[in-house]
Amino acid sequence: DLWCRLLPEWEPNRCRPQRNAYHRFTVDRHLLEAVARAADLCGRVERPDLLLLGALLHDIGKGYPGDHTVVGMTLVHDIAQRMGFNDDDTQTLVLLVEHHLLLPDIATRRDLDDPATIRWVAACSGTIERLHLLSALTEADSIATGRSAWGAWKAGLVSTLVDRAGHVLDGGEVTDVTTSSERLAVNSELMARYSAGSAPLIITEGNELTLVCGDRPGLFSRVAGVIAVCGLDVSEASAAGENGIVLDRFRVTSAFSKEISWTKVERELLRALNSRIAIESRLADRARSYRRPVEAPHFLEPKVRVLNEASENYTVIEVTGPDSIGLLYRLTRTIADLDLDIASAKVTTLGNDVVDAFYVRDQHGNKVTSSEDVTEITMALSHALVPTSPNNV
Repeated sequence: DLWCRLLPEWEPNRCRPQRNAYHRFTVDRHLLEAVARAADLCGRVERPDLLLLGALLHDIGKGYPGDHTVVGMTLVHDIAQRMGFNDDDTQTLVLLVEHHLLLPDIATRRDLDDPATIRWVAACSGTIERLHLLSALTEADSIATGRSAWGAWKAGLVSTLVDRAGHVLDGGEVTDVTTSSERLAVNSELMARYSAGSAPLIITEGNELTLVCGDRPGLFSRVAGVIAVCGLDVSEASAAGENGIVLDRFRVTSAFSKEISWTKVERELLRALNSRIAIESRLADRARSYRRPVEAPHFLEPKVRVLNEASENYTVIEVTGPDSIGLLYRLTRTIADLDLDIASAKVTTLGNDVVDAFYVRDQHGNKVTSSEDVTEITMALSHALVPTSPNNV
């Protein structure tokens, strides 16, 4: 037809299904939906033409063998040249394809208070104009993907990332936007409150749980286990500590969209801190009572990556694979067994799969650089990814 005569690269994408849990449209329909969404965002960018064309072509490589981003970059380069765009505009379009997943992936999987994260996004964007194009494309692409792909939480993270990377691209210091004096002051106040008392300090507000108590091995995993036992999912977590006192924050969601019963969580957490709760057996009971109506499809292959360039001060461990009840507990317990301290964690759920990122250091406060240690971490966490029984525990 006329459309494919004008854009022959489109043909392999016509009516092509997307084999994942979060895309609701075929590839061609998704691209057209993205253009429609991008049209509402043209006022945010200097070059609306590049935004609209980037939205139309960002996934065009999906109809071809190989990595759809790499293939798409070549296709878009040729298309842009054929359409008469100059070299700079062509490179901008190629960059939009190359990094169309950059902002949502980094925002949900990396620590936005880490200077290395902000510098990386700024370097990938290159200019403030291209960063704004990527931001608008991210929103249009996500909304066109499905209802679960764009919400207030994710939008807030992406906005924070864009603001901070934009500050760097405008010539500002990265430390201006990654050091929160307000958060540090709150942490110090809470630790002082705990020091003045004897019982653990538990604070709940909205969907956030804050725990201040004496540090101990495996504390992070124990809290993660209690949260899972109470039927909640962790979306983000952080840890801070000094002088033997630790402050852990967990942002949670209800696994079944019910109101969070913080009274129950606090009760179970206090029992766990006193070693009076059998977390593993409780998780096994929960798994046995939970039945999915159909066999849940998984689209992400189990994988463990140990990254030392992703952060200035921490080793980042990224774990990808099928979700299961108690998975975060198993992963964090394994990390504790390896004598690694967790400073922060990002948990992303994609349908029935997860991508978890942990910022860790060894007992001496250093990154994990030994190849032997990296191998052990990879083996141990790969094993923890696999449920120990058919009941997903």
